[in-house]
Amino acid sequence: MHLPHFRLTEQSLVRQSLIAFVAGALTVFAYAPFNLFPLMAASWAVLWCLWQPASPRRAAGLGLAWGFGQFWTGGGWLFVAFHTFGGMATPLAIFFLSIFFAYLALWGAFAGWLFARLRSGCVWLDALLGAACWTAGELLRGWVFTGVPWLAVGYTQTPPSPLAGYAPLFGSYGVGLLLILVSALLVLAVRDPQRRLRAGLAALAILAGGAALRLVAWTTPVGEPIRVALIQPNIPQNLKWERERLGEWLMRNLELTQAHPAQLVALPETTLPLLEEQLPEGYLDALASAAKARGGDVITGTFTRDAQGHLFNSAISHGTQPRQVYSKQHLLPFGEYAPPSMHWLLTLINIPMADQTRGAEEQPTMRIGTQKVAVNICYEDVFGEELIYALPEATLMLNMSNLAWYGDFHAQPQHLQIARFRAMEAGRPMLRSTNTGATAIVMPDGSVPHLLPGFTAGAIEADVRGYGGLTPYARWGNKPVLAALLAIAALALWRRRKARSG
Repeated sequence: MHLPHFRLTEQSLVRQSLIAFVAGALTVFAYAPFNLFPLMAASWAVLWCLWQPASPRRAAGLGLAWGFGQFWTGGGWLFVAFHTFGGMATPLAIFFLSIFFAYLALWGAFAGWLFARLRSGCVWLDALLGAACWTAGELLRGWVFTGVPWLAVGYTQTPPSPLAGYAPLFGSYGVGLLLILVSALLVLAVRDPQRRLRAGLAALAILAGGAALRLVAWTTPVGEPIRVALIQPNIPQNLKWERERLGEWLMRNLELTQAHPAQLVALPETTLPLLEEQLPEGYLDALASAAKARGGDVITGTFTRDAQGHLFNSAISHGTQPRQVYSKQHLLPFGEYAPPSMHWLLTLINIPMADQTRGAEEQPTMRIGTQKVAVNICYEDVFGEELIYALPEATLMLNMSNLAWYGDFHAQPQHLQIARFRAMEAGRPMLRSTNTGATAIVMPDGSVPHLLPGFTAGAIEADVRGYGGLTPYARWGNKPVLAALLAIAALALWRRRKARSG
């Protein structure tokens, strides 16, 4: 009699895991370029329903399945870097990516296990607890082993989502917390007739509050506008490092900067695939000549090396101001460095300049004309709390990226979506100069008035004003969210103890 029941349980577990996997996989349509932002709430509602009666072990398995689906569809473009440009064999690339995505999904497993362990039985508190556990998992994923915050659920809520109004207050993690809370409340409204009105009104209040906050200008323009030119050279990744084509790439960068003179001319990350000391004599002077004639500077990506031979992924300015340098601080694991015990992996991935050193933690902003520019390079703008270190001094932010490694897939629009969050959090325009896309200007309200088509050579020219002042997030970072998570966990523990003692 027990055997059929056991089989039914196992079949049910497999079926539920498959449902969770599919729900997670569908979240790719909630992110850019599809931008179906309500879909994230619907997908997480499926996981929330599966979690409700689950044991800690089963809830962990369901969270793992949901996350594995999310990362394979949302981050599958990493295969292009590993296989197409890294030269890794297809089976090996799939194997390593599966391990990587399984690790990322483990934080969803942690969230499910923690929720089932702390579940209080109070539907209102459990709704808060589910949101808090998932957010805690994402925060840890964005911190442990230097962090991988890509595809945090909050990133789906860029404008026109009403929840975008909370970004200047609580950042992307706070928006994700509120998104999941709204999802849980809507599930409660559908499934519990007695609480339907209160749950629906609570969800509506959160959404209405975000919509109202979108009307608030947390920072204000300062100074006179400056003319900017954001260059997109569109150098093919498979040809970029060929020595016989090097002169062609140097000439393309030079021609684009001279064709688009401005006070601030920005070229993308590593657009000059050489060490600065290896550049032809007089090249930087020629590169900056058009900007210098306008009383400005060119900022370009290249590699630098210190006296000890350490290699840096850097941005250097040249022109009216004395030479200024910013070196990337938050390096991309296995793309720009490998942990000491895993340097062998770099031999499997054919990525040039892959053994880099991180820049100093405190680096000054770059002065360009009347503006102070906080530079960040590629992956660094995924870490919102690290970017606010330059505030309130910085009036503009500049991201220099090269996403050609990932082909014509979702990496470009997803990265632009992340940049929109950084602009809202900081209350500053985010200028983006990229190799193949998405080169853009993002305003403090998250809007994108200027966007260059991907995989085309050209430039965005526009007048941009710097912004001053501080958003709440720029003042406090993720501290309010952490405080909320601790308070919810403490309340859940208190409720459980009270229920047991009663």
